[in-house]
Amino acid sequence: MKPTELLEQFSGALAAHASAVKGAIAAIRINEWRTLSAALWQPDIAVASEQSLPRRDDFELVVADGAAVKAKVLGRDPGTNVAALRLERALAIPQLENAEPQAGALALAFGADGAGGVRTRLGIVNTAGPEWASMAGGRIDRHVVLDIELSRAEEGGPVLDASGKRLGISTFGPRGRVLVIPSSTVTRAVEQLAAHGRVARGWLGVGLQPVAVPEALREQAGEDAGAMVMSIAPQSPAAKAGLVAGDIVLTVNGMPARRLRRLAATLSEIGRTAELRVARGGTVLSLKAAIEARPAA
Repeated sequence: MKPTELLEQFSGALAAHASAVKGAIAAIRINEWRTLSAALWQPDIAVASEQSLPRRDDFELVVADGAAVKAKVLGRDPGTNVAALRLERALAIPQLENAEPQAGALALAFGADGAGGVRTRLGIVNTAGPEWASMAGGRIDRHVVLDIELSRAEEGGPVLDASGKRLGISTFGPRGRVLVIPSSTVTRAVEQLAAHGRVARGWLGVGLQPVAVPEALREQAGEDAGAMVMSIAPQSPAAKAGLVAGDIVLTVNGMPARRLRRLAATLSEIGRTAELRVARGGTVLSLKAAIEARPAA
């Protein structure tokens, strides 16, 4: 086969994916000149990037045929950066098979053009790492970074691999990097948002600040840094466990407490027992706390 024929075949395959996924994309009208992309996850549910969706309950979506559909916010989850919206009527949407990302593989990021059409970006999967925890305490099933450019209006649209299978939805991470929220993470968030309006996560009910362990205590503590208890919520797991302001938490379930981001993910599992090693008044104590659901805001 000639190189030109290969290119034509490749180009045709990409165009076919764009055509197939068009029915799974919608534009959320933010105002008369600005839109945000959304992925139609179920016939009556759309998902969008929570960090970019304005704080209101009602929106209008423009779908593939250019028709306007009203939608209400079901719930928002900053932890996974997923917002779910319930459409006023169910739509016929394509059934997309999910896929696992592979570093170095081609990726197609799609967004809405605001008038019922689709925008397409081509890049590669730069990183396909393991599970990670967001700064807001959410568990993201894979750490997927794309080497691709994306406009703000395209954030939240579906991301496919070269075979047309869905990797997840796009979002912006630190320093403008384009990340993928994996399909499994989105589905888990949507299920909880649809059922409860929020994603319940565990908490210890304590405000922590990284500090150095006093030098005289370092040998006994086995750590040179920890997290000082700055505040404790009344009736929280931390309060019930006996933590007091000024304690220095050294480890939680064996994990150094100075790693606050990883610690937040550890403490998000409702019902889990957290074993705490704490420095207090020149001694090291062991305490146990039962992780409970964070109260609704």
